[in-house]
Order: sequence, then structure tokens, then C-alpha cells
Amino acid sequence: MGKIAIISDSNSGISQEEAKELGISIVPMPFFINGETYYEGENLTQEQFYERLKDGSEISTSMPSVGSLTDLWDELLSKYDEIVHIPMSSGLSSSCETAFMLAGDYDGKVQVVDNQRISVTQRQSVLDAKALAQKGKSASEIKEILEREKLESSIYIMVDTLSYLKKGGRITPAAAALGTLLRLKPVLQIQGEKLDAFAKARTVKQAKSIMIEAMKSDFANRFSDAEGTHMYLEMAYTYDLKAAETFRSEVQEAFPNCEIVLQPLSLSVSCHIGPGALAVACSKKIPELS
Repeated sequence: MGKIAIISDSNSGISQEEAKELGISIVPMPFFINGETYYEGENLTQEQFYERLKDGSEISTSMPSVGSLTDLWDELLSKYDEIVHIPMSSGLSSSCETAFMLAGDYDGKVQVVDNQRISVTQRQSVLDAKALAQKGKSASEIKEILEREKLESSIYIMVDTLSYLKKGGRITPAAAALGTLLRLKPVLQIQGEKLDAFAKARTVKQAKSIMIEAMKSDFANRFSDAEGTHMYLEMAYTYDLKAAETFRSEVQEAFPNCEIVLQPLSLSVSCHIGPGALAVACSKKIPELS
């Protein structure tokens, strides 16, 4: 069996420290803050990011340079036989498409996976890829399995403020103004490649209830697994860990048989939705690993 390197990006929420523990590589996503370049997890921490976000700094996201990607691939291929590269969903960034294009020059040794995931569900794909490699699967087999399972996940996100969605052009200024006036807490949904509106709540309490009920429905109806026997249950948040831990207790009560993984949302996502967001997500266990 060949040695396989697993790569993802910091949109997965996997830190550089955790990546070392897992024996994988994480490409840091670049940011421009007031014209200067920063890299998530290298010279930009979560705390520093939110300080800059709250003080009104101009923040925009970018994607890794071509050179940084190919240099990493070349370095790893001097030690490994193949690479499985898992970027964030192609529906949310062009970094996946760029990686596909670059991989064409590597004679099949680099397999780029587009399984249309981000944050904690992308993180689970990375863990699945590592487990599949340990079971002797080739890079192309891992890609095929992960892409086959790409729609077997779900994310619901409550946004605390609409101002960052407005700033990023995701909603119109008029819609943002109306939502702010009505103090709405929108719940967004990611299933597959799209970020869509799911529901509108008047309070945080109502938004959390909507997300829990939506996840219960997904478990029972979409995944035919009401007890969550073959599901991973995941949560994410921006900035406010205390609020996230409170929500985790509420989610745990609704899903007593599931172990919950709680991670901060990647800064690329946080940039567009702002602090105070809460998310609940799930991924179906891959049959080959069950």
C-alpha cells in the first residue's frame, strides 16, 4: 500500500497544532486586513481577527497562491506516493477549481476532492480520508468515496447580526435594515454547495429551537436515523464560546446518544457572518468506516 498525504485548508477549522497531531497538512487561508496580508492560524489568531473585525477594519478573504499549493504538493510527494487534497466547497470558493486545474500536471498523484463541505463537516471529511488511507484505500478510491458521500451532511447557522452579510453583498442593504429593525435572527442552511436562507427567528432562543428541530428532522427523514447511530453531530460558533457551550448543552439534551464536536468557525466564514453566530451540523458515517 502506498503512503498517502492528506491536505485540507483552514476553512476546515483544523488548526496547525491539531494538524501536526493528526499527521496531516493544513493550507492557511489568506486575508487582507487594511491592505496587509495575514494567514489564518499563522500570523492571525481568532482573537486578533475579531478585534480587527469589531474595530471596523477592511477585511477581505482570498485563496492560497498557486505557488504555495504546488510547493506543498512537491514537498509532500518527495515523502509520499499520493496526495488527497480536500479544499472548501467549490460552491463557496474558487480555490477548489484552482486546485483541480493544478492537479492535472501531477499524473494522478494528486487527487482533489470536491465534496462540497466547509467547517466542521469538512473537518470530518479530513478525518474520514485519514481513516480510509489507514485502511489501505488509494487516493483515487478515497476521492471517489468522499464525493459519493458529499451530500450526506447538513449545516444550520444562526446569524446574530445582518451587517456582515450586507457588507459582503450577500443580502441587500434594504433587507439588512429591515432585519435589523425587526431584530431578526436569520437561520441559514448549507446543504451541498449553496448557502441559503432557511428561516427567520425573532429571538436567539427561537433560532436555536428552529435549528434543533431542523436537525431532528434531518436525522429522522433525510438520513433515516432518528437516534443518530450512524451520524456525527457537530457544532461551531463565532467568537462567543460561552454561548456556544450553553447551546451545546441544549443540543446534547435533544440528542442524548450523540457525542458532540464543538469547534470555532473558520475565519473565512466568520468574515461574512460576524461574531455571535451559532451552528449545528451533522455528517453521516461512511459505510466503509462504520
